Amino acid sequence: AETYGTQNAWQILVDDYVTTTDGTGIVHQAPAYGEDDQRVSEAAGIPTILSLDDGGRFLPAVGDVAGQLWMEANTPLIRLLRQAGRLVREASYEHPYPHCWRCRNPLIYKAVSSWFVRVTDFRDRLVELNEDITWVPENVKHGQFGKWVEGARDWSISRNRYWGSPIPIWKSDDPEHPRVDAYGSLEEIERDFGRLPRNEAGDVDLHRPYIDELTRPNPDDPSGRSTMRRIEDVLDVWFDSGSMPFAQVHYPFENREWFDTHAPADFIVEYIGQTRGWFYVMHVLSGALFDRPAYTAVSAHGIVLGSDGQKMSKSLRNYPDVSEVFDRDGSDAMRWFLMSSSVLRGGNLVVTEEGIRAGVREFLLPLWSSWYFFSTYANAAYAGGPSTDSGTAGSTGSGTAGADPAGYEASWRTDSADALDRYILALTGDLVRGVATDLEALDSTMAAAKLRDFAEALTNWYIRRSRDRFWAGVTADPRSREAFDTLYTVLETLTRVAAPLIPLVSERVWQGLTGGRSVHLQEWPDADAFPAAADIRTAMDAVREVSSVANALRKKQGKRVRLPLSRMTVVVPDAATLSQFEGILLDELNVKSVEFVEFRPESYDDHGLAQRLVVNARVAGPRLGKRVQQVIQAAKAGNWIEDDRGIVVQTPEGEVVMQDGEASLDSDTSVRPEGEAVGLLAGTDGFVVLDTTTTPELEAEGLARDVIRAVQDTRKAAGFEVSDRIHLVITFADGADARAVSDGFESADVAGETLAVEYLLGTKDDTLRGSSRSFAGGTTKPEREASFAAGAFANAGAFTVGVTRAEGRA
Repeated sequence: AETYGTQNAWQILVDDYVTTTDGTGIVHQAPAYGEDDQRVSEAAGIPTILSLDDGGRFLPAVGDVAGQLWMEANTPLIRLLRQAGRLVREASYEHPYPHCWRCRNPLIYKAVSSWFVRVTDFRDRLVELNEDITWVPENVKHGQFGKWVEGARDWSISRNRYWGSPIPIWKSDDPEHPRVDAYGSLEEIERDFGRLPRNEAGDVDLHRPYIDELTRPNPDDPSGRSTMRRIEDVLDVWFDSGSMPFAQVHYPFENREWFDTHAPADFIVEYIGQTRGWFYVMHVLSGALFDRPAYTAVSAHGIVLGSDGQKMSKSLRNYPDVSEVFDRDGSDAMRWFLMSSSVLRGGNLVVTEEGIRAGVREFLLPLWSSWYFFSTYANAAYAGGPSTDSGTAGSTGSGTAGADPAGYEASWRTDSADALDRYILALTGDLVRGVATDLEALDSTMAAAKLRDFAEALTNWYIRRSRDRFWAGVTADPRSREAFDTLYTVLETLTRVAAPLIPLVSERVWQGLTGGRSVHLQEWPDADAFPAAADIRTAMDAVREVSSVANALRKKQGKRVRLPLSRMTVVVPDAATLSQFEGILLDELNVKSVEFVEFRPESYDDHGLAQRLVVNARVAGPRLGKRVQQVIQAAKAGNWIEDDRGIVVQTPEGEVVMQDGEASLDSDTSVRPEGEAVGLLAGTDGFVVLDTTTTPELEAEGLARDVIRAVQDTRKAAGFEVSDRIHLVITFADGADARAVSDGFESADVAGETLAVEYLLGTKDDTLRGSSRSFAGGTTKPEREASFAAGAFANAGAFTVGVTRAEGRA
């Protein structure tokens, strides 16, 4: 003990790293052979004593087993203990131990002398500099990375290996004449050693063994016997990685001005585990050398896993074939899958074919379909006004039949007065602002979500609700021109906004729209060029919510979309504003009438809706404590009121006024009269009441609308253009089906919707309806004929559809 200064080593210490769940709960300390051991012992003033050399053999001081490998010394050490009468028990235990991942040889932890960066001297400044960095995901800033920086220790930068960047430090080989020289440039090395290290080819080479050949007499040794030799250590490879920002441009020897104007980096991206690796070492070196962050933003991604949730493996082939994905869905599909996922917010991502194809359905296909819709109808448009014939597209007359479409060249404009146009233009402005903000914050996940939501509004609302203005096909009509120009403007802008995430599809759509320079050479759109239209946007969002709820009610009640319903009541705040969109709701929901009723607190009772109070125990619990259970029971029993204080629950111990978030009102819509369905609106007071009773007239019109769908499918299968007019023959096997479609023919506008200039409808033996003109379609085999089985729609029997292209186009 006196020799090694270990007089105080024989004591019991306490530390959190020792637990009762692992081992016995008692562990001996060997400061030279364990990180925790050394930390605990040093804190107690116990020195670190080495007993093994660098080869793992016992030093001469351990006389009985000197020179033996640590693993081979077990047996003789046990024998010595037994001979000395100090062996209590000998047993074998299974215990995990480190092994070399290459050669599989057993390893030990051993304290070695190292060179350090004294990070603790400027740790507080590193914490301050972290505040200037934007992190994605946000929680890493003060979580994984922030906590690591706050607890940063001095950084050991030396490694006792052969390969690596040699540490440029020379030491005297005689402790009697100590001297340490550190070199920072080739010029300094050549000045002191008279030459530079060169390899066999004669090139300057700073690696071992060439750098180790440089020696010189120790200037501090008057005898001249000691020599300055380079220390054998090389730099931690993370030191190289952390030096990347300046080392890549040979700073400070070259490119000083370039580096000073380009640092710090705008952003870096790497695996989230690099919070203790690359992210950290760059932060340390930049903070130490330049007193600034190495980067201003970080995207920390997670791990991409195979389809089975495990690490990707070539041998297991547990991931989709990349070539097949590219061939089938395109590389943008994979790019969108990655950029829109949580993997870029630090989460893990399981790669599946369905996941990739979902991205195609959610955004790539809607974008492509919108462009295809625009180009198809713009190319088919007529530049002139309506013909003198009374018919137009959507009627049974000839309209512009016989004329060739000249097409319409749309213009970029945002001044349309149409409510739907103003709505989609306002959403486009929001999209430009929102995606720009997300991308600048390195949040491609949120940017993709905004694009996905916009595509939904564009395709499933704007285009579908504006289709009649494109269908008109006559661009002398101002409403038609506004529709074409608005859709062109929206698609042109959407393509520019989406280009960073889907560069190839965006480029193809852009070229189809504009024929101009690459979309990737365009400026980012100006959001201020689009109308705010807050009033229209708020109202249209409410209309979409009403539509969504009503369609959900239809589905729940088993009423198909093409079946007209008689009536719907919409009870909402500011009902008068929504009433201006009555036409949209009539068409969208396929109802004959809509009644708008101003919402009042009594509206629930007026329509027989019982309200329930739902207590959020997680929110209310911390404030109410044990009383929260009384409140829940009282709420279930209906013992509550709503007055100027808010929601007041009456419990056995008195009234409890609920605070924000502690409770919410819900309405019971499950019990309704026959033929009526009710749905609550999300995000606002109000509800929808849908009359689901049907009449023979409604059923007939519904079947007629089913037939329209069958005709459109047949037109598509025949390869007809959207503007082609047709001769139409519909033959039913069931007379009741034929009579129903005949009765609903006008109300469903079968001829107009299918562009049928002439038609025959009936059974094989009886014609129930035909156009006023004679035509050969009744006796001549149609260009295309399709059969539809009984029950394909609401039809009781089978029917056939025959279509023949008429002269001219609509």
